[in-house]
Amino acid sequence: MTVREHLRRIFSSEWEPDLTSGGIVRPLLYLSIPLIVTNVLQTAYNIADTFWLGRYGTTELAAISFAFPLVFLLISVAMGLSVAGSILVAQYVGAGREAEAEYAASQTVTFSILGSLVLGVGGYFVVEDLLALFGAEPAVVAAAAEYMRIYSLGLVFVFGFFVFVSLMRGYGDTVTPMLIMFVSVTINIVLDPLLIFGVGAFPELGIAGAAYATIFSRGVTLVLGLWIMFAGYRGVRIRLSQLTPDLSFGWKLVRLGFPASFEGASRALSINLLLVIVALFSTPVIAAYGIGTRILSVIVLPAIALSQGVETMTGQNVGAGNPDRAAAANRVAAIALFVTLTAIGLLSTLIAEPLVAVFTTDPAVIDAGATFLYYVAPTFGLFGAMYVYMGGFRGAGMTSSAAALVILAFGVVQLPVAWIAAGAIGPTGIWLSFAVSHLVGAVVAVAWFQRGTWRGGDLASDGRLESPSADVPSDD
Repeated sequence: MTVREHLRRIFSSEWEPDLTSGGIVRPLLYLSIPLIVTNVLQTAYNIADTFWLGRYGTTELAAISFAFPLVFLLISVAMGLSVAGSILVAQYVGAGREAEAEYAASQTVTFSILGSLVLGVGGYFVVEDLLALFGAEPAVVAAAAEYMRIYSLGLVFVFGFFVFVSLMRGYGDTVTPMLIMFVSVTINIVLDPLLIFGVGAFPELGIAGAAYATIFSRGVTLVLGLWIMFAGYRGVRIRLSQLTPDLSFGWKLVRLGFPASFEGASRALSINLLLVIVALFSTPVIAAYGIGTRILSVIVLPAIALSQGVETMTGQNVGAGNPDRAAAANRVAAIALFVTLTAIGLLSTLIAEPLVAVFTTDPAVIDAGATFLYYVAPTFGLFGAMYVYMGGFRGAGMTSSAAALVILAFGVVQLPVAWIAAGAIGPTGIWLSFAVSHLVGAVVAVAWFQRGTWRGGDLASDGRLESPSADVPSDD
């Protein structure tokens, strides 16, 4: 059996969950468990970089703390297009309009790649100036800029895979992206120490090695993901004849995706502005902030995964005319996640110092990182509930509501609290701002969703975002 035939057998399963009828828990778990694994694997990129760079040098560890939020800021604009594509695919599939789903997926691939190319090239020339605004030590800025320039030029490979994951998720297939992500992470984990430290024939590249490892591993799996979608073995299919940019459809993607982009950009911007406050303190505090946010990103992965699963279930059920089923999926996911993550958060406070010590041996960093967890970890469940309902808003096409929640929680609440509290009680005030923002965000998200305004967000049937014609181009 050839490699091509073997791969085709892996990805040609005909069984897929019915998201629009029957029970809620089973299809939600089917969507969300692979997403949890995928997001864990995604975070493994950041953990591997943090782990190896922490052993390479404190300057590099602090630099990656600055680089990670800026990376997310660069890709967030283009990420909005992938979210828009995922929502449209979900609603069209729920409405039984497969041709429109394929057309939406193909156009999303085209405009997302174009957007990431523009952002990547533009980002290459401005990253150092942006990093300098944070007020970090010159050595830290120089190291972070080196990482960011490489990452910016390879942004199309990084983002291209995110598009693949989003479109497959909109169709209801989360298993295939999980398998591809495993390949990608394995390549990155193997290359990281080889390129950072210089092992055997590999040169010692330091922080640049972490960037090259990420770009190469993303590029390999992007090629595999595109092959799967062109072949149509699993999930939504893209077609060569439908990749020609359709400016009218692109504008519709932008209209739906801009709030999602703004959501991601606002969250990234709030983290970057928070770094301005963090940078007022010592390098160990900056390093502790980087470690703390990495731990936070791992532990709340179920929140992100269930939010994405709820987004797909909401989208398909709204498209199918089942808003009550969509509401039930949101409610069940929010309650389950609140209970689970609150328990995990309380457990994390009991092992805070050993947990931080996994990433560093510096006593000052361990102490500051443990304090971060004492304040933030008990609110993990609140963060999870907020993110579930944000997924519900996005799935219904109300991406502006999800963006507004992010702005409220992390812009209107967290930043002022961090600034005032840090001036009054030091770094502890920054950690306190996370807990306050999680509480406010969760309360507002629940109250807003229960108003039911999202029930009017059926994009697949109201004609606002349909494909240009009923007879979309086909390769068949």
